[in-house]
Amino acid sequence: MTTLAGRHVRLEPLRPPHLPGLLAAATESRDSYDLTWVPGDAGSMLVYIQQALTGPEAQAFAAIRISDDTIVGSTRLHDFVRWSGRAAPDAVEIGHTWYSRSAQRTPVNAEAKLLLLTQAFEAWQVVRVSLKTDARNERSRAAIARLGARFDGVLRATNLTWDGTVRDTAYFSILAAEWPDVRTGLQARLAR
Repeated sequence: MTTLAGRHVRLEPLRPPHLPGLLAAATESRDSYDLTWVPGDAGSMLVYIQQALTGPEAQAFAAIRISDDTIVGSTRLHDFVRWSGRAAPDAVEIGHTWYSRSAQRTPVNAEAKLLLLTQAFEAWQVVRVSLKTDARNERSRAAIARLGARFDGVLRATNLTWDGTVRDTAYFSILAAEWPDVRTGLQARLAR
């Protein structure tokens, strides 16, 4: 796993030494995490990191804002699907993404997604990248749509949320044929 870097954000492979920075990011303000579970103490953050490193195949990253070298959140490439027999995945999901309040609605998310999508479509030559969120999370759904992902629909009653309620999940995807236009759109957003 390699570090992915742009002008605004650097995605470093997630490791236990990132814990203090991740905890600072997660506790900066918790008011936007009502529909997303984000670890809020050192013990749960350590479990979060350990699960990311030992769970099913995934590439988990700490997101670091380049302007001040501050950890501002985390994201992953996960749910690798292989159907062609290649070593590289044929489809992946981008998820487990959360950012500190100060990084939200900044170039950090758009550039992080550009870096992850570039890895998936250009390095691995995937056919599809999926993104999903709680169907109630309008803010997250709007952010995913702004990336250029297409709304695939809502799957009802998919899992329990961190607060014990049953979640409906909104699914989005980007296909390889759509990637050039999505890339151009993200690059234009970042150039503004």
